Amino acid sequence: MQTNNDDNDSCKADNGIALVVGRFVQTILYRFIDASSSHKMQGMAATESQMLELGTRAPDFALPDFDGNLHSLAESASAYLVMFICNHCPFVKHVSQELARLGQEFPDRSVAIYAINSNDIVKYPDDGPESMRREALEQGYSFPYLLDADQSVAKAYKAACTPDFYVFDSERALVYRGQLDGGRPSNNVPVDGRDVRAALDAVLEGRDVSADQVPSIGCNIKWQPGNEPDYY
Repeated sequence: MQTNNDDNDSCKADNGIALVVGRFVQTILYRFIDASSSHKMQGMAATESQMLELGTRAPDFALPDFDGNLHSLAESASAYLVMFICNHCPFVKHVSQELARLGQEFPDRSVAIYAINSNDIVKYPDDGPESMRREALEQGYSFPYLLDADQSVAKAYKAACTPDFYVFDSERALVYRGQLDGGRPSNNVPVDGRDVRAALDAVLEGRDVSADQVPSIGCNIKWQPGNEPDYY
């Protein structure tokens, strides 16, 4: 009799379908909430990640922090986390404490973490170096907070919004890009960094990172006039 085996196989298949459908519904729900959130931001442009192709090698950089000290990608690390953020965007402010927690927890696990501000600081002086220093101190950022003055690094990563997140493995191959988690300024989803944390944990534990990834959403990077990328 094969009835029990057939029933087990059927249950497994049903569970697999349920997981896929559940993740799809979650993604649609987050995007619906995002649309609602952006509507409530009183005209502030809300932009999604461009979702750089997985496997892309991390573009290197040499950028100054708010004190003028240059930083580049570490020569060796178990994983790399590159975040595009700024000082004034409400989407970034909403997650800033979780960013600080990431910076406190993961360097001990050989994760190199960098935050990059690519906004036009002439038109948006609140994103300038002095404000970056103040923001880093107030939020407790322990990772380098860097200024991409000519916006070339943002373009190299195809960064589009703040915040925007990229996780690379020890070979600097892109394994995750998208949202920190489902939390947004106008919803009640916990800000726990679960998507980025799951990607980092998978890399550090030698597991594959799920390719089912949800774009981040936030304020658009404030491009200098005439310097807008072709994907903007």
